[in-house]
Amino acid sequence: MASKTPPFAPFEWMIAWRYLRARRAEGGVSTMTWISLIGITLAVFALIATLAVRSGFRAEFVDTILGANAHVTVYEMGRMEANGTFDRSIRDYDTLAAKIAAVEGVTRVAPIVRGQVMATFSGNNAGMEVYGISAENLGTIPRIANPETAEGDISRFGDGIAIGSGIARTLGVQVGDTIRIISPDGVRTAFGTSPRINAYEVTYIFTAGRYDIDKTRAYLPLAEAQSYFNSEEAVNELEVMVAQPDRIDDLSPAILAAAGDTALIWTWRQASSGFLSALDIEDNVMFVILSILVLIAAMNIVSGLIMLVKNKGRDIGILRTMGLSEGSILRVFFICGAFTGIIGTVMGVILGCLFALYVDQIFGLVNWMAGGNAWDPSIRGIYFLPAKLEFGDVMSAVGLSLGLSFIVTIFPARRAARMNPVEALRYE
Repeated sequence: MASKTPPFAPFEWMIAWRYLRARRAEGGVSTMTWISLIGITLAVFALIATLAVRSGFRAEFVDTILGANAHVTVYEMGRMEANGTFDRSIRDYDTLAAKIAAVEGVTRVAPIVRGQVMATFSGNNAGMEVYGISAENLGTIPRIANPETAEGDISRFGDGIAIGSGIARTLGVQVGDTIRIISPDGVRTAFGTSPRINAYEVTYIFTAGRYDIDKTRAYLPLAEAQSYFNSEEAVNELEVMVAQPDRIDDLSPAILAAAGDTALIWTWRQASSGFLSALDIEDNVMFVILSILVLIAAMNIVSGLIMLVKNKGRDIGILRTMGLSEGSILRVFFICGAFTGIIGTVMGVILGCLFALYVDQIFGLVNWMAGGNAWDPSIRGIYFLPAKLEFGDVMSAVGLSLGLSFIVTIFPARRAARMNPVEALRYE
């Protein structure tokens, strides 16, 4: 009668290690085991690399939103004027801004005048969205005051206009050049409204890190923008920044209450909800697809372990007649299969982490091999492939790989444990 042994006793590890070290001619590790090891390594590497790029892309995208746009925008519902026009401007904006700024968690409230114009320089034209803002408030916008790259001096903002680097490339201008901006809603005369054309010196060129912002965004001093867009003593909206943008849904009711009954608010989550939802769907789909790849790689362990069990049938029969229990045999072959999963997972984690840490160099090589066309910022919105290595992502990949490897190993190990020693030794 087989004696009871403690689970995973030292001799079980010894037998499993001898089987793993044995040459194939001795019935040891088969080619399928090596294939499963490489497959798990590559699958875990792909999963970690994808999760890192996903986290990096989301973090960079959200950072460019929060770093150059309002966390909350406050509008007026609008009112019908006596002349029949509908007016949505905010007139007593200083008082309203003070009320909103008093809300706990709000760090800054900036009155904004916004309008669309056409800019021209030396025969080149570009559409621009002009933001009228005070120099003090412009200095609090992270991606504008402290951009990735900048030309000129932001302290000279009051002497001219600040434009994005994409506009500067389109127009072919540099700091110190003078551009003309044209608005169809210009000078009001007895014969109607004629286009307004003003000239401004380019005093500051910024790169915010978002292609669409750098391609269209420009800033004018608030007073100048009010005059240019016929909005004297009024603004179009209030740009609100908060200390914790992730908690904007919790702060929105208090901001709306401070803004008054005729106010409307639009948060950064609402403005980017479509893209954020698409990212969530893509994240889930990619994780499922890559999880299937890990499962396929883990299934190769079954093939390799079945071959190992077949080659070691005689050894199993001898071990059983010597007194080893079914549980000991099961654990021996479970260790063989699980060890393959563990080694593959560790190697995959190392490769995945190295990819995330050196993604810039890797992408630079890929971009060079593709002739500089591997990444189109006009489609993806940002200028480079980001990667952010997060502990939770690595642990989810490790847990998935080890869990699947351990589960699929159980079935061939049970087959080995249930092998009849008499049948195993009959033809030996």
